[in-house]
Amino acid sequence: MADRYERKRVVQISQIAVGLTAAFLAWGSYAGWLNVPEIFAAVLVFGAATAFESPAAASLLPAVTPDGMLQKGTALFTGAFQAAMISGPALGGLAYAVTPAAPYAAVAVFAFLASLLNGAIKPDRPVSAREPPTLAGVFAGVGFVRRNPAIFSTISLDLFTVLLGGVTALPPIYARDILHTGPWDLGVLRGAPAVGALLMAAVLARYAIHRRVGMRMLQAVIVFGLATVVFAVSRSIWLSIFALAILGAADTVSMVIRISLVQLATPDDLRGRVGAVNFLFVNASYQLGEFESGMTAALFGAMPAAALKGVATIAVALLWMKLFPALRDVERLE
Repeated sequence: MADRYERKRVVQISQIAVGLTAAFLAWGSYAGWLNVPEIFAAVLVFGAATAFESPAAASLLPAVTPDGMLQKGTALFTGAFQAAMISGPALGGLAYAVTPAAPYAAVAVFAFLASLLNGAIKPDRPVSAREPPTLAGVFAGVGFVRRNPAIFSTISLDLFTVLLGGVTALPPIYARDILHTGPWDLGVLRGAPAVGALLMAAVLARYAIHRRVGMRMLQAVIVFGLATVVFAVSRSIWLSIFALAILGAADTVSMVIRISLVQLATPDDLRGRVGAVNFLFVNASYQLGEFESGMTAALFGAMPAAALKGVATIAVALLWMKLFPALRDVERLE
């Protein structure tokens, strides 16, 4: 869809679907007739809409970014996302204090507003004519990723880093059982990676990385792993917050380079399908990574599980340096 139709329209329709579903939840919550099956149906619609929206939105970025500015544009995009990650839950909590229907209503309003704003986008590069749909065309993104070592190594690095290295599911255990603190400090722990990511995004939006970008991305993954190990062994709330902030900052460096590299190495007529492959890998790894975090924490304890994840992330980065020299030797994002 993202490669066959005007991408901003795909994004708009997806956001309208989110807005209508959120309005349905707000209405049902306010009137008191909302039940569990209807909530699960709404979650299904949210997931499907996001699956259509994400590849189309990612493919729009090169079309609205001036030549040579994609890395800075990606940093701004990432910074806006992280700002939303920080402010969204806080605003949602305040809205819920008014009435349980208010957060749903807010989602509906912002989704419809986003749809209107996306309608105002004027891409610098017009939509080219599309070939008739074929089964081979549907899977062309998978084939392109497999044939391109730089893209395959980048996406697979992200997959294994998030799968093995993410500790986003563990702060509640740390707050209660290891740091012996309360819900306020837990909130700070949960927000620390986003704050670090937001600050790093601001830096990268001003100062782009111009040399040895492949090596810088792998080094950022190693820093991510080291910060995870520090968080794993920390018994100080302040050291834990600092480690999580560094973790978020390192992840942003890797993310900005990764997104820019994939976009620049992919022809425009394939960006939607390659973006869909990337979306599938990354989102699946987030979900499986949280499951893996809980499973290893149950088997070995939270601290050994988190430390193991950090060491595994470092090992993956070092292994990818050896297995994919084309990724390691990428010099510039052009």
